[in-house]
Formats: sequence, structure tokens, C-alpha cells
Amino acid sequence: MMGYRHLLVDAVQSVNPDDPGISIMEIERLYGIPAERIVFLSRNENPYGPSPEVVRAVSRADLSRYPSQDEFLSAAAEYLGVSEDLVIAGAGLDGIIDSVSRLFLEKGRSAFIPVPTYTYYELAARLCGATPVLGRNLREIPKDTSLTFICSPNNPTGGLIDDELLREVLEGTDSMVFLDEAYAEFAGVGHAEWVERYENLIVGRTLSKAFGLAGIRIGYAVAPEWVAEQYNRAAPVFGISAPAIAGGVAALKDPHHMKSAVKRILAERERVAAHLRTHPSHANFLYVETVRESSALVRDLLKEGISVKDCSGIPGSDNHHIRVTIGTPEENDAFLEAYSMVEEARSSR
Repeated sequence: MMGYRHLLVDAVQSVNPDDPGISIMEIERLYGIPAERIVFLSRNENPYGPSPEVVRAVSRADLSRYPSQDEFLSAAAEYLGVSEDLVIAGAGLDGIIDSVSRLFLEKGRSAFIPVPTYTYYELAARLCGATPVLGRNLREIPKDTSLTFICSPNNPTGGLIDDELLREVLEGTDSMVFLDEAYAEFAGVGHAEWVERYENLIVGRTLSKAFGLAGIRIGYAVAPEWVAEQYNRAAPVFGISAPAIAGGVAALKDPHHMKSAVKRILAERERVAAHLRTHPSHANFLYVETVRESSALVRDLLKEGISVKDCSGIPGSDNHHIRVTIGTPEENDAFLEAYSMVEEARSSR
């Protein structure tokens, strides 16, 4: 019988799929640990969840009609203090990255990605047929680059880009620049207003992190008006569900809940960091240097019911770093106790 695999485009056959990491169900099945005992600190989720207003809004969403994004775009513009004409939305920030990549990347073009960073940028570039160029120095962006990805605060390191360097990149390259600010609320700084000054800047935001809406999948970005117009040609018209839009609007209109959660997370981040060899972080996670190889350490933590991110598979990282989401005080204590046991006990042998 004739096969059809040859019909797959080359780009699909050349990519490694995005790795979500082990799930709670898998941990339960593999290690026999009840779900309620698992401490899940591997996906940078907000342990305090969304505003109660979000839950109420989602329950009232009209499921019988295709949703309009208008109210969400207006709420996002008001939250950031920018013109509504500059705001675009998608099914999570990944959805926006997909559509933006389709605007600027294709076979024969390239995307510059400073590593280590969020691995989805490389996947998005490859799926467009473009060549991802991985480097470490933003001052060495190749001249023919079409799209540059910058994550600030950076995932997985937690570092921030300096304003002077960002300005130098924007003014010194012909590339479009996608600035991923998924964790901006934890840093207390952002660059949405810069879009009004730079025609080659797009600033992405999400409600998955500080707002606690990871399960809803809604994100937004601020882009020059000319990009926003073209974005609507590449993005699905009804790509965001009615519950997601309703929840997103409610979340943006209750910033007090978000700020309260961020304050608690930041306090815990500093407490946890004091016990570890970690890089300075401006996000809701820590990039931790380990004595043991990270893959073995992560496996031993899983046996204790603790899930963290092994960074050895991230280009530009190494096999002695893990990323740990900041959870509740109880979750963080459980992690620290288990980490001390598996790191120090095994490394002393």
C-alpha cells in the first residue's frame, strides 16, 4: 500500500516537538504517588490561581456563538495604557508567536535566537521553513535576519534585558524584534510603550503566568499599527474561545488579585533562592546550578513527588541546571527538603 509520509513538508520532519515535560498523571502512574501529594514546580504556573471574578465570568460565557475579541483588546489596551489599535491577541503567547512568525519567516529567511531561552521560538521558526540562528550575543545579530526573539525576563535564566542594549538592538538591526514579556509582572518593568517609538518592535504578554490563567490559553501583544493590520491576515479569526475571552477580560479588570499573588511569589522566591546556588531572577522561577547532573537529579526528585524542569535539553544551557517554579510556602518547603536530600546525599558518595 502506498504511503503518504512523503507529502509532509520538510519543515515538519526536521523539528523536535515541543516538550511539555512529565505530567501529574504520568508521575502518579510511574511512581505510585497520589496526585494530591505531588509538588508540581516545572511549568512556571501561578499556584494561587486566577481572580474569583474570572471563574464567574467564564461560567457566564456564551458558548453558542463565535466570540468577539473587542472587549478583550480594549481591556488589554487599558491595562497597558496603549492605543487599542496596537493590541493583538491569540490563543496564549505561543499562538501569537506562531502567527507573527508566519508574517516574517519563510524558507530562505532566518530568525536570531539568543540562548539559552524559550525553545518554542526555534520550533516556530523551523515550522515556517526558516533557519533559526542560535547565538549568545545580541550585538551580533546577522544582517539578513528577518525576526529576532528576545525573552525578558528570560526563560529559563530569569534575567532582564538592559534598556540600553534593547535600544541598541532596535536601532542597529533591520530585523523585526519580538520581545516576549510573559513574566513582566514579576519584574515590575515592561516595554509596551516603546512600540509607539519603534516600528520594528512587538511586545508579547500573557495571562498564563502572573494572572494565573495557564489553563485558559489567552495572550496578547502590542505591535505597530502596520503589523497589527497584517497580523489579522495570518491569525485565526476565531482562534480564542469565548470562555478564554471572558476570563481574560475579568482578569485584566482585577489587577489587585494579580498583584497580591505576585507579591507572595516574590517573597517566596527570595526565601527559596537563599538556600540554593541560583542566578538572579526577575520571574516566578529560579535557574538553579546543580552539583549533580541535572537529569539524574530531576529523576530522583520525581521519586520524591517533586517535579522541576531539567534544563539540559535547552540549547545554550548545560547538564548542571534546573528551573524551579516558585510555589506556595508548603510546596517550596517540600522541594527544598527533597532537593537537599537528593543533591547532597548523592553528590557526597
